[in-house]
Amino acid sequence: MVWVGKRGKRTAGFVAVAGAALALTACGAGGSDEGDVGGREAKYKRVIEDPHPRPADVIEAAGAPSDVLRADDGSLLLTYDADNVEDDEGPAATAWRIVGADGRTVAEHAEHADAEAVPPAFKGVPGGFVQVPPGEGAEGAYVLDVHGKRHKVGSVETPLRPRPGDILITELEPILIYRPATRTVAPPAGVPDDGVRFAVDERGTVWSLDQPLTEDPDRVVRQRDARTLGSTTVPKPYTGGALAARGGSAALTLTRDEDVRGLLVTTDDGGHWQTVLDGGIPWKDLKHGPESSALEFLADGRLLVGEEGGRHWLADDRANSAFHELRTPATFTSLTADGTTLYGIADATTATYDLVEGEGLWISQDGGREWRRYEERG
Repeated sequence: MVWVGKRGKRTAGFVAVAGAALALTACGAGGSDEGDVGGREAKYKRVIEDPHPRPADVIEAAGAPSDVLRADDGSLLLTYDADNVEDDEGPAATAWRIVGADGRTVAEHAEHADAEAVPPAFKGVPGGFVQVPPGEGAEGAYVLDVHGKRHKVGSVETPLRPRPGDILITELEPILIYRPATRTVAPPAGVPDDGVRFAVDERGTVWSLDQPLTEDPDRVVRQRDARTLGSTTVPKPYTGGALAARGGSAALTLTRDEDVRGLLVTTDDGGHWQTVLDGGIPWKDLKHGPESSALEFLADGRLLVGEEGGRHWLADDRANSAFHELRTPATFTSLTADGTTLYGIADATTATYDLVEGEGLWISQDGGREWRRYEERG
């Protein structure tokens, strides 16, 4: 899943799992009082101008996490960005905090940054969280373990044949997978030359959107062990957009004139495909293209569909042909899932000194019927 974050920069979708370790408060929205804005503005400026900011100060200034990820032991990594409010250039600050399975802080870190730089992005992996510096390929990649210790990640230029357990960490160029068993980052082997979108499921199956340079239609290609197992043609007059896969199911947004207008879905490992042009989703009301699309499978096979900063729909069942709209306690700038739990972040779409209504991380464990706001334990 891909969406545009609150400062217009592409971020990866977050993965988190709620459990007994999370301290949650009852659903209720609230922003800061107008009288606090001046004080927040002065403190915010001090934080982003500080060459050595404290993590707690960056977190307070940011107001809401920009991303939340989960490791296999239940630890969470929360990342925060405090950008320059008044200009696209100038000082900024970033921070991360690791929260243990008991809901308490294990480690944290903050850095002075440049507002023009893309904030670092992580992926939750077994044993911790992997990070690949933007635009640098595999060079400079590292893993934070669940205690906050940094470990070097090996990078190889020779493509690896994806296998079960491999994790796709960058979907667009450079395309990279991470192998937890060896802490290795490498390009996947055998991907089509015309592939523009990729997804790797837990079985090691690589799904790709192939867009030929000719006038031939787009195709979704399915591969395993670097061998092509099959493909399907994207129906005219549509082209492919965002791509997601899990457990033998895959989905592609169908675009026309750069707008999302439907879905192409398989639930039997590519044996049969269905085109969903209705399903209860008013496609004409979607305002953004595939770059801002939310598209993700829950563990039970249901599909989550929506757009950054907008509305979201959840499939009624794993057939993924009928959807219902999710009601949320605040406007989410991002919404995703892990297992069958939904996670939404409410934040401003551009950097601001004040907080928006309901700002923070929200969690639903019942398919969006009830939401609770996440709060870290002291």
